[in-house]
Amino acid sequence: MISIKNTPFYKEAFNELNYSFGNYFLFEGFVVAEINEDVVYSWEKHGKMVSGEIANLYDQNGEDLIYITNRINNYSVNPLGWLQFFKNNYRLKAYGIVTYTKKGYSNTILEKIFMNINIYRYSSLKEAIEWAKITRTSVISAS
Repeated sequence: MISIKNTPFYKEAFNELNYSFGNYFLFEGFVVAEINEDVVYSWEKHGKMVSGEIANLYDQNGEDLIYITNRINNYSVNPLGWLQFFKNNYRLKAYGIVTYTKKGYSNTILEKIFMNINIYRYSSLKEAIEWAKITRTSVISAS
């Protein structure tokens, strides 16, 4: 498990958003999130604020953005937050999860229930970022 800060990709980020609950690294066409240990991530406490700030910085509702969560820490996500995300007219081009454990991989199944886009799972940050760089310029079809 490696933070993006400890990779060559870090220098490619054009902005970094730091919150008490985690960090977001902004790239051309994609965002990498690293949420802190033991956070219970919810729409009201976290997602609403972050989504608004990222939408303002990219000047869009996210429909052309790829979101990668680099799960280097153990934390929980309230999956109902995804319903609020979409209800507030935010979108994503694609959603990638970098998970390093079997439990983390299994948790993505629960998240998928609440999302209306495909979830792409990766076992390394490098693999996820390479996918994002290719995907940001391509058209993704819904399945």
